[in-house]
Amino acid sequence: MEEISYQAADGCGLHATVIGEGRPLVLMHAGGPDHKSMLPLAERLADHCRVILPDLRGYGRSICTDPARYSWARYAEDVISLLDHVGLPSAVLAGAGLGSTITLRTAAAYADRVQAAVLIGVEDIEDDESKDAEIRFLDAFATRVAADGIAAGWEPVLADLPPVIGAMVRDAIPRSDPASIVAAAAIGHDRSFRSIDDLATITAPTLIFPGTDARHPTLLAKEAASTLPNGQLAMVPIGNDLQTAEDLARAVAPAIQEFLRSPLRPDRPS
Repeated sequence: MEEISYQAADGCGLHATVIGEGRPLVLMHAGGPDHKSMLPLAERLADHCRVILPDLRGYGRSICTDPARYSWARYAEDVISLLDHVGLPSAVLAGAGLGSTITLRTAAAYADRVQAAVLIGVEDIEDDESKDAEIRFLDAFATRVAADGIAAGWEPVLADLPPVIGAMVRDAIPRSDPASIVAAAAIGHDRSFRSIDDLATITAPTLIFPGTDARHPTLLAKEAASTLPNGQLAMVPIGNDLQTAEDLARAVAPAIQEFLRSPLRPDRPS
């Protein structure tokens, strides 16, 4: 296992862990946890993949306490900075929740750098009314964290999320910086996509695991699979039967391994 540090385009210090050998795969965690939540899955893929697990901006070791430095474009730039740092012209991108949105945004903006994509629970693409509600939700979350700490911020939220997300979040709290978590909530003020139709421009082969809660709707995953030109739906929902990061890894690894065995985009020179 290798630990690496690198700089984002705006100078923010970012960190990642690397495990395994083979096809390069950047595996991104959900919003709340850090890279350790994806280690069980990485270990199952490491026989045939060089898995790179970043602590996304705002989480774990990648501390960023300035709310103005959070946008979807910047998160996508962070992925490119990581690929450049490790000398990769392209890679497979995979992510859960927040990581799935970053995967999609990177595939849309930097198509030549993304061989394929894996989405584990697609975050909702809101209309204007729902977007306003999300802003209020994340602003209230940030206020609770600033006043009473990270655990207090999450307390009224976790009951509505799948148990595996709760387990990952709770595990990461001791490794998280409260001011950075507060700042990261500012991403709610940016818009990932205007509508599901925006995904039609993303041509990378994409495997989608459906979520089962309001923030990761099952119907959205199905619509995304139909809208993406090379999308396919995995028959493994991220539901209440999954309790731990190990459960998640056991559930999704076989489908990911099969997907990665299929012909994907060739590696391209930078």
